Amino acid sequence: MELDLQGSIERFTLPEILQLIAAGRKSGTLGIQKDDSIVMVYFSSGEIIYSYGPRQTYHLGQLLKDSEAITADQLDEAVQLQANEQNSKRLGEILIERKYIDRADLQSAVRKQVEQLLYSLLSWDSGTFKFYENQFPTEEEITVRISVENVILEGLRRLDELNMARETLTDLGVTFTLASAQAGRGRDVKMDADEWNVMALIDGRKTLRQICSTSPLGKDKTMTIMAKLKLAGLITKSDKTVSGDYGDLETMTNRLAGLFENYLNARPVNTQKDRKISTSVVETTVEN
Repeated sequence: MELDLQGSIERFTLPEILQLIAAGRKSGTLGIQKDDSIVMVYFSSGEIIYSYGPRQTYHLGQLLKDSEAITADQLDEAVQLQANEQNSKRLGEILIERKYIDRADLQSAVRKQVEQLLYSLLSWDSGTFKFYENQFPTEEEITVRISVENVILEGLRRLDELNMARETLTDLGVTFTLASAQAGRGRDVKMDADEWNVMALIDGRKTLRQICSTSPLGKDKTMTIMAKLKLAGLITKSDKTVSGDYGDLETMTNRLAGLFENYLNARPVNTQKDRKISTSVVETTVEN
């Protein structure tokens, strides 16, 4: 079935829009407009592969220089060559031809350019959007693959987190559980140590109020993490209401592997503070 997705950002938030496209594993282009600013976000099977805004401030050459992949003199030389080219070669192509960077450097810079643009989008609270099925960037563009969930999590980290949490989680009496992923769609989700620890408290039985009181991070920080997990589509409200004592933090943390058993098949996790959870989702049948 074709995805008829268009409307105003006041009615549907951008995290909700991105999640709808990801959940449907759709391919095409999401056009977003606010005043005279227009951004195009390209998807392939629910993953972001490119994004472009004519007025974007995250220029490729500057990102390469900031990451020390090239020097200021090399950037100036490439810009001058681009200005003198009758056929107007792309900056990245010129830098590769001059052997200042390789293809991996270019792809890394494009990924960062796309991510920075997407993060800035999440602050938009007005505008319009429309999704165009099966329309893609030109073959000249360097495409990447970026997880919608990671874009939402990192983008929301950069916003006014507590206000966002209070607007997202209006009822402290609700319970949450891990969200079932769509069959056949893998997830590559990055969470830091605090996000991982809050995830360990979610078992589909404790209320949000109980999670906040149990968490060693305090209510405000726990609320912001819960809101980000919800907006990223990693947790969802639970229908079940079970009261009782669920044990101490250590017991609940040890239960985490069981909670994840039918949700994802995780690879070994780096024990440093910043952890990357590389997962492949187990196909799950959800009973109504």
